[in-house]
Amino acid sequence: MKFNVKAFALAGGILWGASMFLLTWLSISGYGSGAAASMAKSYYLGYTVSPVGSVIGAVYGFFDAGIGCAVFALLYNKLVK
Repeated sequence: MKFNVKAFALAGGILWGASMFLLTWLSISGYGSGAAASMAKSYYLGYTVSPVGSVIGAVYGFFDAGIGCAVFALLYNKLVK
């Protein structure tokens, strides 16, 4: 079985982008300690725990996971014949 690289990358990007958006809004609302959102600041340049930061985090998350999932699917397809 081979992965559809575009579909896998898109699904991963949407999932992680939405997760970053939700994580930020949960941190803004006061749920949890906010440690995960604070840690994301060190990885994503310009990301903050704010409404604008939620959009920035979603965009970074979409491209970060999309590229990572595409690389994973390409490697998997090469190794599994």
